[in-house]
Formats: sequence, C-alpha cells, structure tokens
Amino acid sequence: MSKNLFTDYQIKELEKNPNVLRVSERAISYHPDFKVKAVMEYQSGNVPSQIFIESGFNIEVIGKSQPKRCLQRWRETYEKFGEQGLQSERRGKAASGRPSSKELSVEEKLKKAEARIKFLEAENGLLKKARGTREAGVEEKTILTPSEKFQLIEHTIRQHQLKNQVSYLCEIAGVCRSGYYAWLKSAPIRQRKDFDDEIDIELIQFIFQQKKEKVGALQIKMILENDYFVEMNHKKIRRLMRKYQLIAKVRKAKPYKKMAKATQEHHTCPNLLKREFNQEEPGKVLLTDITYLYYSNGQKAYLSCVKDGSTNEILAHYLSSSLEMDIVYKTLRRLDEAMQEGFHPEAILHSDQGFHYTHPLFQEKVKKLGITQSMSRKGNCWDNAPMESFFGHFKDEVDYKDCNSLNELKHLVDSYIEEYNNHRYQWGLNKMTPAQYRDHLLAV
Repeated sequence: MSKNLFTDYQIKELEKNPNVLRVSERAISYHPDFKVKAVMEYQSGNVPSQIFIESGFNIEVIGKSQPKRCLQRWRETYEKFGEQGLQSERRGKAASGRPSSKELSVEEKLKKAEARIKFLEAENGLLKKARGTREAGVEEKTILTPSEKFQLIEHTIRQHQLKNQVSYLCEIAGVCRSGYYAWLKSAPIRQRKDFDDEIDIELIQFIFQQKKEKVGALQIKMILENDYFVEMNHKKIRRLMRKYQLIAKVRKAKPYKKMAKATQEHHTCPNLLKREFNQEEPGKVLLTDITYLYYSNGQKAYLSCVKDGSTNEILAHYLSSSLEMDIVYKTLRRLDEAMQEGFHPEAILHSDQGFHYTHPLFQEKVKKLGITQSMSRKGNCWDNAPMESFFGHFKDEVDYKDCNSLNELKHLVDSYIEEYNNHRYQWGLNKMTPAQYRDHLLAV
C-alpha cells in the first residue's frame, strides 16, 4: 500500500498497464502472472526497480520503494507456497495471524478433530520411542523442543495427507506458524550441520571408546587440543555427545562415612589448610588418604596416596592387602624418596582424622621429615576434596574389579598413576598434565 494518494489521472494510467488488476486511491493489485515473472527475473539478477520500469510502471508515480517492498513480499510467498501462492491473493488471510470469525462447518470441524488425533498419536509415538522410560510406576514427564514439535507437525501432515491444517496443528503443539515455516525453510542448513556433525563425532567417538567410555566433554576437549591439535568448544562436544548418546560412566554419589572416634592415645591436629589446596607452590600442600579396592570376586586391597595440592600430581602411593599401620609408613617412605631435593620449608601434610594419621608413631615420623601435620574436621570430606576426587576418578576410569591377583592390581595402579601424572590433561591446570603444570609453576 502506497503512502501517497493516487490521483484520478494516475489511477487511469495505472489501470492501462496489463500487469495491474485494479487500482484504488492507496493500493495497486498486481496480476499474478506479473508477480511470478517479477520473482523469476529478480532471481535471475535484475533489480526490483528495473523489473517494474521494464514492465511499464512509472517509479515516480508508484513510489521508489514500492518495487523493493513488493518483491520482498512476493519472494517470501513464493518460497513458502510456490507459484500457487502468488496465483492466489494471500494478503490479509491466515498468514496475517488474525483469527477468522467465520463459523466452521461440520466437515471442517471433523477434519480438525482428525488432525488433532493424528498429531497426538504421532507425539505419543515419539515420546515412547525417544524417552519412554518409567520410574516407580510413573511415566517420566518429557518436554519436547520446538524443533521436535515442528518435526512432528511435518510428519503428521505428510503421513496423513492433511491439508490446510498447519495453523491448527501449530496451535495444538504450542508453536507459532511462522516458526514452523522458518524450520521448513532451514532444512538445507540442518542437513549441512548434520553432515558436519557426522565428521566431528568420529574423532570424539574414537577417544571416547579408547578411554572405555570414562571421559567427559572437558577431558575430550583437552585430548583433542593436546594430542590431535583440534580446537573444539566444550559446549559443542557436549552437544555432540548428547546427540549421539555418548554417556560417560560416572560413579554414584555415596554418603560420607563418619570417622571412628580416636582413642585417648591418639591426638588430632588442627585444620591448618582450611581448604586452600592450591597455593601455587609445588610441594607445599600434601594431601593424603586411603581408599579400598575390591577385585577378583570380592578380595579387598587398600590404596594409600599422597597428592600435591598445587599440581594434582600423585607424589607417592602404596597398595596393600592389609590396613595395618605399615601402609602409611611405606607411603611416607616413598614420599621421602620422591622429594629428592627436600621438602618445602612450609610443607603441610593434610589428612582426615583416621586411625592411621592420629597414631603417635605416624605423627612422630611426619615431624622428623620437617612437615607440619593438618587434619580435616571430623566427618567433613570436603576438607580433603582433591584427594577424594582423585580416588573417585580412579574408580571411574580403571577396571580394577577385573584383576585376578594383587600383583595385577598393582601393575594397573602404577600404570594409571603414571598416565594420570604425565598424560592426563586437566581443565583446572590450564589444560596441562600435573607434571607439565609443576614445571610451569617452577619456571614462573
């Protein structure tokens, strides 16, 4: 519609043009054949004003911006509805979004009811196929994404040959009609993205399977960057893992077991660390703990470790079939051997309030090494969280239950810790391994 009013003379002149159906004081109704011709010429590279001038229109009369506005509207109609959409006048119809006040006939009501039933059947089928899980006898509540709803609408229309039901199906699905047509229009883009995803997921799947399905998105990102020199956003990796159902095997959270009360001969130490684990000085914060490992049909072993709080490096470890005091004494001996250049002058050995660490002889040995002892608060595992985290990762990533002997388990533990210290990239260490980060801190 023109902002200017056409004069009687201009109206008569415009009506002489065979490309015009009718003219009012404010609007021109163009012939459908002209609309189709104009769109074709525009796609061939002609500019809107040139198309109108060559078709006998006076640009000064109809307005300089009129050709561009018309071509934009006609192109959108052509892309959505094809040539048939230009042959029938669509302005002011359902595309405007205004609900019709016309009462529906019995036949139209029946068609809508059938369309609703078909859509709900398709929706129910998708939910059962994609996420049809039940928990404690109650079906899991699922919320479909807009893309999934558009897919359902398209599937329902094509399978059941439903005509003129797009608006109604969009209303049932709770999506907008324009969004549905935009989704249809973007099909080539989605296909191209799916093709790109197929290429990107190959290397991710290889790493995921190589690590026995025990790595998450951040670990995969660091492996891609450091080992394959591939830059990929961790959000994209998560999206691809979710799309291709690559679910990492993680441990279930278990409540922390309270420590047994120490005997009168045993003395606890104050919490000097107060969760300041990373003090950017290698060897200053030493964290220690013991965990149990079940292997070979229920046999039990115990793993004692000392971890550097600044670099996450496992400095010493000892595996034993016994939980006697010797397990912590040998761990201390290995720690002393590992610290060839001596301990940090302000070194702190932090542990829980377990029997081993409150024992007078153990505390005496720690003091002889020139190390200050610190302990977590009773029943508070977060005070030694990095050590607990390492044991959790170990149990997630190592198939220690398959070992048939203690020697086999020792070999597995040694291999994992060597891999962990020298080849396992960590997000919190600037994507370096513990050994690399230690050298980085010493260089700084």
